[in-house]
Amino acid sequence: MAYRARVGHESWQFDDLKGVLARATPLRSGDVLAGIAAGSAAERMAARLCLADVPLQRFLDEALVPYESDEVTRLIIDSHDASAFAPVSALTVGGFRDWLLSDAATPEALSALHAGITPEMAAAVSKLMRNQDLILVAHKCRVVTRFRNTLGLPGRLSVRLQPNHPTDDLRGIAVSTLDGLLYGAGDAVIGVNPATDNLPALIGLWQLLADVIGRFDIPTQSCVLTHVTQAVRAIDQGAPVDLVFQSVAGTQQANASFGIDLALLAEAQQAALSLRRATVGDPATANVMYFETGQGSALSANAHHGVDQQTCEARAQAVARAFSPLLCNTVVGFIGPEYLYDGKQIIRAGLEDHFCGKLMGLPLGCDVCYTNHAEADGDDMDTLMTLLANAGLTFLMGVPGADDIMLNYQSTSFHDALYLRELLGLRRAPEFEAWLERMDIADATGRLRPVDEAHRLIAHLGAERINR
Repeated sequence: MAYRARVGHESWQFDDLKGVLARATPLRSGDVLAGIAAGSAAERMAARLCLADVPLQRFLDEALVPYESDEVTRLIIDSHDASAFAPVSALTVGGFRDWLLSDAATPEALSALHAGITPEMAAAVSKLMRNQDLILVAHKCRVVTRFRNTLGLPGRLSVRLQPNHPTDDLRGIAVSTLDGLLYGAGDAVIGVNPATDNLPALIGLWQLLADVIGRFDIPTQSCVLTHVTQAVRAIDQGAPVDLVFQSVAGTQQANASFGIDLALLAEAQQAALSLRRATVGDPATANVMYFETGQGSALSANAHHGVDQQTCEARAQAVARAFSPLLCNTVVGFIGPEYLYDGKQIIRAGLEDHFCGKLMGLPLGCDVCYTNHAEADGDDMDTLMTLLANAGLTFLMGVPGADDIMLNYQSTSFHDALYLRELLGLRRAPEFEAWLERMDIADATGRLRPVDEAHRLIAHLGAERINR
């Protein structure tokens, strides 16, 4: 089906819905690299005019990646909730944007809509929205998850404590963990990106984190961000695995490049649930998965099928949604300038990813980051994290000094979270905040106390207690 629009004295025609979406996308280097971006601002506006008139129902009838050959497409179509979709089923993409920005789109109405929104619908409407629109609608979305604490409550911002070490030295990881806890970080998860894939070494990391959490009764969860197959093997060997991690993408072919498919993710979810390690809610149905996504992953694997990278990202979020994760975050600037060239593109992508994820019912966080060869800097990251915090971000990263010495990229620090709390009055997960007060790390308002011997964590945690 052809799509046509006129801008000024020029007429434009697009061959299919995939082409309309690609050319309606705000300019980004990845789509230019793929050869699918609009060639001019006029063409981009023509595509947006076409897109605004597309009925939402069309996304259920015209698959961007063939149903027969792609299990992600089958997941999206087969799991679609028609009853949840019903309130907006008669709308066009433009009409859906208007509804989302109206008073009718209350937090309750948006929550009821989650399962009825496909990733293509979410991506499409985001392409018609200004940055302020993405922020306002995401701010109204509520997604709450639980494991050892409660994440995603209104007025709360959590932090993943990321104590990475270039050689997986347990002592170094333990010290960075202590540093983060003293800054009040770690309520989202204490998550380590390992430098190795050696299973005994990985099990040592899981055991270290479990020892620290257990010894001090910290209401948080741990994760070693290794491949999902290693997590399943570790569970089989009795490792204390809280959350199972995996990077996911938006097409079957891209996921295959990660060495995964949907069946493997389902197996891992059941393995984690079998340990019954959650303490908030029913451990048999807890949120036990942690996913990361990022614009450009399908393109970098040459597995995007001509779909623009932001729509592929929303499809990756649909994969994550299917497994009810505790946490999901976009790593928005990690791949590099080939996909998001500069600060402007990174900021826009971060807001899009957060909006689409929250609209589809994901507990969306963001690794607000950039690589040193991108046209971006710390000021751009300050802007993005401030905008996301106003948009209701579930969590962000806490990296010592914001400089990850294992992954070699620039992220956000423990101090950045304190800035956002001071600026916006954002609290931590309630169970974790109560623990900080019990340990004399923070007072009843959540404000950190000066670091001295009064901290119970310091008083009772001799260095030898966490060395292994």
